[in-house]
Amino acid sequence: MAWLQTDPSGNYHISFRFAGRKYKRTLKTKNERQAESRLHRLEENIQLVESGRLELPEGADLPVFLLSDGKLSTTRSPAMRVRLAELFEKYFDGIPDGALEATTVRGMKLHQRHLEKHIGKNFQIDMLTRETLQGYVQARSKASGIRGRRLQPATIKKELVTLRSVWNWALAEGVVAKPYPMKGVRFPKADEKPHFQTWSEIVAQIDRGNLSDADVLDLWDCLFLSRMQVEELLNYVQKTAKHPFIYPMFVAAAHTGARRSELMRSQLVDVSDSHLVLREKKRVRGQRSTRRVPMSKRLSEALSDWRECHPGGTQTFCVPSIARSKKNRSLTLPMTPDEAHHHFQQTLDGSQWSVLRGWHCLRHSFCSCCAAEGLDQRTIDAWVGHE
Repeated sequence: MAWLQTDPSGNYHISFRFAGRKYKRTLKTKNERQAESRLHRLEENIQLVESGRLELPEGADLPVFLLSDGKLSTTRSPAMRVRLAELFEKYFDGIPDGALEATTVRGMKLHQRHLEKHIGKNFQIDMLTRETLQGYVQARSKASGIRGRRLQPATIKKELVTLRSVWNWALAEGVVAKPYPMKGVRFPKADEKPHFQTWSEIVAQIDRGNLSDADVLDLWDCLFLSRMQVEELLNYVQKTAKHPFIYPMFVAAAHTGARRSELMRSQLVDVSDSHLVLREKKRVRGQRSTRRVPMSKRLSEALSDWRECHPGGTQTFCVPSIARSKKNRSLTLPMTPDEAHHHFQQTLDGSQWSVLRGWHCLRHSFCSCCAAEGLDQRTIDAWVGHE
């Protein structure tokens, strides 16, 4: 089975399945007739291979072989001499708008900078080997990470996974001709993170002493609050919040388990009398999905009060012009991740709650409180968007 697709620039791509695997190649043409002609030839050549009348050489590049009527087994394009920096440039230029989250793209570009620093911007990608990647792991494992420690193996692996994603795209586009050579790459052993713990468990460990500042912060990263502590926290925020959007945002996080990004994407039309609709981005691959979480009485009242002084716009939680002096705004706009984190820390600064590391603690606490109440795990998963 083979079919044609077009990218945003109008160029035709041909996709097909063979032996249970999907292949995709650019035809480098915007002419529909030419694309249709090559589609028919490819389908004929697939039938010839399947019938045994055309023999597929061992290790051949299948799309190149079929599109050349069996005359070429490997690509001879000068694209094989693409440099590492060019590879990323082609990738980011080739992905459709909205296919990746803005935060995902920022993370990938950060990984790109590290890869280019250690492997080299001008490194020819056809020279990439397992030894090259292993050398990258060795170099990065000596770098400084957070809290005075060495860079974590998980971070290094994410950087190589980013390169793998770009490489696999390039393989489908014919920019590279061989699979990503990551098999066999070894990483340093990682330290297991502390398990999720209650406030009293963490305090008991700190009181026993012999913990570094980094160890203490690691423990607070794993905090989850009890139901009573969540309500105490929300009472504190209700009294001390400097801006009216902060308290309802805290309640929404604590009473629905919403992620920070989901709170930022929330729109007023998502709020009903009985449910809050949360807009997801990553639970379903290639699709924007939603989930519904029942509205608690406290959340309903908080959002109702917020609506009465809402400054306008479609976003549920937005930053007015006075919310942060470093930002000059003429309109109410959705807040950025940095602004959301800033207001979280600013609200709790100087209180007993300042040990909370960020919005995700409220998500941990929501899941734990629901489990403590005996709710079915499937219900909890549906509410918080777990796969």
